[in-house]
Amino acid sequence: MLIPPAVRSALVEHADAEKPNEACGLIVLRDGVAERYVPARNAAASPYRFEIDAQPEVWFLEDEGYELAVFHSHLSSPPRPSRTDVENIGLWEGKPYVILTVRSGELAAWRIRDGKIEPVPLAS
Repeated sequence: MLIPPAVRSALVEHADAEKPNEACGLIVLRDGVAERYVPARNAAASPYRFEIDAQPEVWFLEDEGYELAVFHSHLSSPPRPSRTDVENIGLWEGKPYVILTVRSGELAAWRIRDGKIEPVPLAS
């Protein structure tokens, strides 16, 4: 998966703006390349978990051939899915799952299937 600098900057900016809570949103991908980031509201308003409250029209982008990846931030823990992330994967199972650590700026991508966490190679 390729995250161009402009999209990465949007992720960082949103994560910084949402501190002390986790930021979340959707990354719109085509052929593995992030075309844009759509910030969402964290309905959980929590520094430990997130619930994406996105505009309904974003969900229909998959019907237009885009892939949606979930994004959220961790304030200081590594950019690896937490136990809470794995337990609450729901609709995101098998989809790209991108995490940014706000403190370090480290970005990583994963897929979570059947409780297993698999890394997704990430380029920028």
